Amino acid sequence: MFDFIMKDILGSPAILVGLFAFLGLLLQKKSFPDIVSGTLKTIMGFVILGGGANILIGSLNVFGKMFEKAFHIKGVIPNNEAIVAIAQQTFGKETAMIMLFGMVVNILIARFTRFKYIFLTGHHTLFMACLISAVFATGGVTGIPLVIIGSVILGSLMVLMPAILQPYMREITGTDQIALGHFGSIGYFTSAWIGKRLGNKAQSTEDIKVPKSLGFLRDTSVAMSLTMVLLFFIVAPFAGKQFIEKELSGGVNFLVFSLMQGITFAAGVYVVLAGVRMLIAEIVPAFKGIADKVVQDAKPALDCPAVFPYAPNAVIVGFLSSFAAGIISMFILPLVGLKVIVPGLIPHFFTGAAAGVFGNATGGRRGAIFGAFANGILISFLPALLLPVLGSLGFEGTTFGDSDFGIVGILLGYLIKLFS
Repeated sequence: MFDFIMKDILGSPAILVGLFAFLGLLLQKKSFPDIVSGTLKTIMGFVILGGGANILIGSLNVFGKMFEKAFHIKGVIPNNEAIVAIAQQTFGKETAMIMLFGMVVNILIARFTRFKYIFLTGHHTLFMACLISAVFATGGVTGIPLVIIGSVILGSLMVLMPAILQPYMREITGTDQIALGHFGSIGYFTSAWIGKRLGNKAQSTEDIKVPKSLGFLRDTSVAMSLTMVLLFFIVAPFAGKQFIEKELSGGVNFLVFSLMQGITFAAGVYVVLAGVRMLIAEIVPAFKGIADKVVQDAKPALDCPAVFPYAPNAVIVGFLSSFAAGIISMFILPLVGLKVIVPGLIPHFFTGAAAGVFGNATGGRRGAIFGAFANGILISFLPALLLPVLGSLGFEGTTFGDSDFGIVGILLGYLIKLFS
């Protein structure tokens, strides 16, 4: 029963978000049809978002293999899912307990303090719980003390990270109804801070003038398709026709395969945006019930793609700028004695795109470029600095990819050594 609740119910982000929507609608005493409709549409929105993310990840994984083959670069590629899968084998029960009670701490903090944020990004809750349990358990903190300390840390982070971003979220969305719940927050905050100081808010990425002959580029899906097809076409010749057709495409011509992968990526973005729109349309009204009955003025803290529809051009700019920073960092890291971090397309797309939106909100085009570039530096150097901590746990082959995991892991590792 415990495994059923923790892994199958609370471990499923779509069901977790759906349960919050169900609770909110129930507390509002909505009719049975409204409760069923709102709950199912919330889950459906999350499933659509997840489906789009899987399409993106598939295309990005192909690009990553082509990139590694093309430039013969060996190193560590950050992947949250991979490291959590390894850690769960050793710290699965501790992770589950910290995740469960961390969510309880989140609700209690939101109920009794002025920080009214409910963190709804279930997979990131799991990832952070896993990091916390692994670091503390290795340091000799086990049993009930591990669960108590870990839950308090996790629950506090689930409130603190959305809180530090909320002033910028108000600028992005124009409302105070939703928050961002994603453990790349340090990167987004840095992007917004840099954008405010180096950019010009009046010159938004969304106001870029496109000649009439290039008017089709105003369509975000078309612009994203062309951008990604161009990237694939640049890398494909270096990776080699033979490698792509034998190892990746199943015999499909390497240029045709590259073309379709670039378009597939853009299709994934389109699906993600559709899922986000449906999710927000349902979760915000449903959350009114929780706000009124359990946590007054509660704000749902949603995954990072929630900000993508507010500045689609900044999504493209942010991704490319963050990825460029990752490539540059890859050559600098060994010069300062750190392990090479191969830029992972998945963290650079999701966090870079969101960083671009934050940078654009405070500094327009320059803010999106420089802010996302800073995010790219962070998610290159922080994973490299985190590796020694994870290496001692037997996770040398991979590392977490987002900025908050690096900061929290490094700090906790330092504290464990200090008290040991």
